[in-house]
Formats: sequence, C-alpha cells, structure tokens
Amino acid sequence: MSGVYAISDLHVGFPENRAFVEALKPEAPGDWLIVAGDVAERFADVEWALGVLAGRWERVLWVPGNHELWTVKNDPVALRGEARYRRLVDMCRRLGVLTPEDPYPVWEGEDGPVTVAPLFLLYDYTFRPDGASTKEEALAIAHESGVVCTDEVYLHPDPHPTRDAWCDARIAYTEERLAALAPGTRTVLVNHWPLVREPTHVLWYPEFAQWCGTERTAGWHSRFGAVAVVYGHLHIPRTIWTDGVPHIEVSVGYPREWRRHGGEPKGPRRVLPVPARS
Repeated sequence: MSGVYAISDLHVGFPENRAFVEALKPEAPGDWLIVAGDVAERFADVEWALGVLAGRWERVLWVPGNHELWTVKNDPVALRGEARYRRLVDMCRRLGVLTPEDPYPVWEGEDGPVTVAPLFLLYDYTFRPDGASTKEEALAIAHESGVVCTDEVYLHPDPHPTRDAWCDARIAYTEERLAALAPGTRTVLVNHWPLVREPTHVLWYPEFAQWCGTERTAGWHSRFGAVAVVYGHLHIPRTIWTDGVPHIEVSVGYPREWRRHGGEPKGPRRVLPVPARS
C-alpha cells in the first residue's frame, strides 16, 4: 500500500549524506515524499537532490529550511532573501516538485482525503530563553552565552527589514490560504520549523530556540484540522503528541549526529496513513 513519507535536513554537502540520498527509494509505487527543508546550502546541491528524489517518488513536496535560504560565498547563485526563495521555487517547478507557493495537493487514502500543505513561516524570536521579554534581550543572552545561529550572518531577509518581519508576512499569507480551505478539511501541515514550542524544550542550548519557530502558530494544528504535523530543523527525530495530533520530526542531520544515534541515517518516516500512537 502506498503512503506519504517525509524526511528533512538532508545536508547533502556532506559526502556521506549525499551517498545516502543517492540510495533512497520509495517503499511502494505511488508513494509521495515530503522534503521538509535543509537539503543543502548551495543552490546546485539543492537542485541535484530534489531532482534525484523527484525522479523516484510519485510526488515530491518541498519546504525551505534556513540552510537553503543562506547566501554563502562559494555559491554562484548569490541571490538574497525573497529573491533567493523565489529562484528555489522556480527550480522546484521545473523539476515538478511542489512548494509552499503551489496549490495544496490532496492525498486520497483509504480513510479519506487529506490535504498536504507545505508551509514556509520562518521564526520571529518569540521562543525566548528565560529572562528575556523582548527580541533584543533574547539576542543579548544568546550572544553572551556564545550560542548564536548562523542565520544571523547568512540568512538575509531582503527586501524585508528583518527576519521576523519576513516571518510576519509569511504568516499572514499562509494563514489566509489555510483559512480558505473548506470546513472539515483534514490536513498534514509541513514546515521546516516546529509549529509548537514543545520540541525545543530538550535543546542542549535553550538560547537557540529563538531561531526555531514562532508562538503565533501554537494552535494551528487544531485550528486547521491537522491529522499530523511534519517538521525538521532541530536534528532530534522523534514524535510528540499535542492535542492528539502527532508532530513528527523527520530530520537526518549531520554525519556526526546520525552516527552517534546508531551508525546509519534513518530513511523517510511514514506520515500517511497516520501511524498509531505508541
């Protein structure tokens, strides 16, 4: 029986991860694959990986992570911010890969249709560490502790004045699209960053949480009929349940991480049909 599977944080700039992606194959004919961001930093590497996957799965859906949005010195595609994102969307469309800018596809499963919604929402520094009531205070704590996300150097928000302003625009756009779905629509919500703060509570460095999402999406899984939520970014693959909805992290991570967790990276995780709660 075919299904919908998901994976993220492929980081194919590492040779070991690139070989892993080269070997990936669907479980069954007709399977869909969600790629929930952080494929790579260089544009050509993102294009290579999504091209490989699009040639094997019935349908591939992609959402950007922070790494795809970085503008790094060794990338011939030197676009920044919104322009870089739009170039990535254009590339995906050439490959037949669906993006957050496309109509949401509907998976026709045995238990009824489910709309799979790729989202691009970013973060707004509201997952703040203890003692911080503002973005500025949160950033000051991070700089004092030495835990500062590389986004502060490479992820440019152009033409938006800040990354959190870009997040505001993305939330407004996405909220309008989701609210337009027919009443009773069941969804799978896919975003690189978690939609709720709970997954960040186990971070070794709590200061990093401010680059991991926004408090404004905390109730979206209930509001928009989610049967599952898919995310990546944290490199802590697991499932947590919030209001009866599984929030599934599907990250592969860096070689040093997946070696520590058993020696081999894990393949795509099934999202539909929804796995039973263990």
